[in-house]
Formats: sequence, structure tokens, C-alpha cells
Amino acid sequence: MEPTAEVDLRERPSGEHRARLFEVLAAADAGDEVAVVAERDVDPHLVRYVIERGRALDWTYADPDAEPRELRVTVGDPLDDARGTVDVRDLKPRRRHRVLLETFDELGAGEGFVLVNDHDPKPLYHELESMHGDVVEWEYASRGGGEWRVEVVKTEASDADDEGVVTRYDVREIPKAERHPTIHHRYGMIPAGGTMELVASHEPRPLRREFRQQYGDSFTWEVVESEPGRCRVRITKDASVDASSTADESADADGVSAAPADDESIDVIEELDVRDLPPAQRHERIFDAYDALDPGTGVVVVNDHDPKPLYHQFDAEAGPAFRWEYRARDPGEFRVLIGRAETAADGATDEGPSTPF
Repeated sequence: MEPTAEVDLRERPSGEHRARLFEVLAAADAGDEVAVVAERDVDPHLVRYVIERGRALDWTYADPDAEPRELRVTVGDPLDDARGTVDVRDLKPRRRHRVLLETFDELGAGEGFVLVNDHDPKPLYHELESMHGDVVEWEYASRGGGEWRVEVVKTEASDADDEGVVTRYDVREIPKAERHPTIHHRYGMIPAGGTMELVASHEPRPLRREFRQQYGDSFTWEVVESEPGRCRVRITKDASVDASSTADESADADGVSAAPADDESIDVIEELDVRDLPPAQRHERIFDAYDALDPGTGVVVVNDHDPKPLYHQFDAEAGPAFRWEYRARDPGEFRVLIGRAETAADGATDEGPSTPF
């Protein structure tokens, strides 16, 4: 079937892509098919069109992994509830989260989309909650059978929308003994130049001293709000920090070091290479391996992309004994030590019952 219209975005500035797509789609009738060629993913633009124009769209890629992107967009009828559907089952894992995070970032308060995936996308929920706070409404419409459908709604605007904060953490709700290791884990996950925001009952000066001892001058510390019972602190990692090279310096020739960053002894009992597994089976296999670990042991997971979304799920569910350390970050080969510590690190400086750190 020949498309009704064609739009090639490769020669246009990226800032014009959305307007051009909207123009072509608005001129199409229900049932028309529009051929789109672009250098990058246009899924967030299409979801935005559904939300703003209240009209159904369905799109498929000729080859989900090919560059440039070539897809066919079929225009549907007006919708009663403007929820665009984002089916990421044909996309490689590394593209799935990028598309979905960008789509969520652009949502306004009360807006949402329907996510379709071939396995439980729960790690995305934890990642969104980490970045945006308690503004993520997540409701399963169907589970299993290779088709998981979730309605994702941003209940209200998040502070992360326009302030460049990568992750936000209210530490007042974390047991005192778990705060320091949890915060260091989160800080280790943000990219160079990224900002982590903490919310505490007052400024956590003991943590600041600990950061200075461990990270030197490679971060900035800014108190952006201070009032009785609430203090917001932004910690920004210096843009020149190279987390992968830092990890490599502590690794041996095989990319596996003898101990994780917090100097605990974790015995590596297995290397688990999940690159040949279908995406729908990878997380389950890794969680099974973690569940089988004895205290003080770990497994090195090898993946073809950064498994950062998995970190957010472990961080939310596995408890303070969970350990995570990158051993290598190379194109097509990411190696991460996932371990279970002997005991939960206390990590806290006791300065009285009212001190949050």
C-alpha cells in the first residue's frame, strides 16, 4: 500500500520536527498512512500529537534497529480519552527506556500514555519515580503472554521537568542505618554533570563531610530550600568525572576487581552473560541469580547495554544488603557486580536522635 503522504525530517533542524509532523498528520484523514524518515526516534512527538489533538495514531518501523528511522504512521479516529499507545516490543532495550523517558518528560499534569512491552516494565516505574518523585500513576491493564500493557500518567508537574535534576530522593523516609549506602548508590548512578536532589529534615552536614572525603572536589553542594523540617540539597557531579574509567582503574585485566567500592568483601561466584537471552527473560534471570546468593557473594552480569533501569528496581526492592558496582562500560559489553553484603551497612553518623544522617 502506497502512503498517502511522506515526510523526510533528516534535512530539517530537530527543533522543527514536531511542527512538521503535526502539519502533515493534521492534513490526513482517518485511515491514511504517512511515511516518515528521521535520524532519531519520533515516538515522543507522535504521543504528543495524540494528547494534544485527541486523535488515534498507530505506527510501525520498517526495521526497528535501522538508521535512519523509517516508519509508517496510520491516522485513526478521534479519541474520547487522549492516551497515546507506545509499543516498544520491537525496539532494542537501549532504545526502549530512552524513548519512554523522553515521552514521560514531556507530559503535562494529568497526561499519560499506554505502554506496551513484552515483559513486566516495572524497572521503568522505579526509574521514573526516582527521577520525578511521587507523581507517577502506574496501572496495569494486562499482564503476561508477551503483552504487558500499562497506563502511565504524570499526576502533577515534577520538579525534575525543568530543573535538570536526574534523581530526587526524600531521605526522611529511609531508615537511618540505610541512608548513607543508599545515597552513595544513587550518586554513583547519575552521569557526569548530573544532579541529585535530597530532601531531609535539615541540612545533612555529616553527609557533606563524607562526600568531601570520598569524592574530593568532584561535586558541588547547594542548599536550594531550608525551612523547619525540610531542607533540599542539590549535589551535582562534576562534568569531567568519568565513572567508567574510575571503575576500570579498580579492575583487574579481566575487568573484575576483588572488592566493591565500599571495601566489603564480595566473592564473585558466577558470571552471568544475558546478551543472548530475549529481553523479556533477562531481568527474571538476573533476579533469580540474586535470590540464590548467600551473604557476602555476588554475580557479575554481562549485558549489551547499560542495565541502569534494573538498578532502580533492585534499589527499591532488595534492601540495604544490595550492592551494585560497574566493572566495565564498553560498547556492547557492560559488566556489573551485583552482590549481597554480609550485613546491611550502617554508614550513619550518630549525632543525636534528631539528626537525619
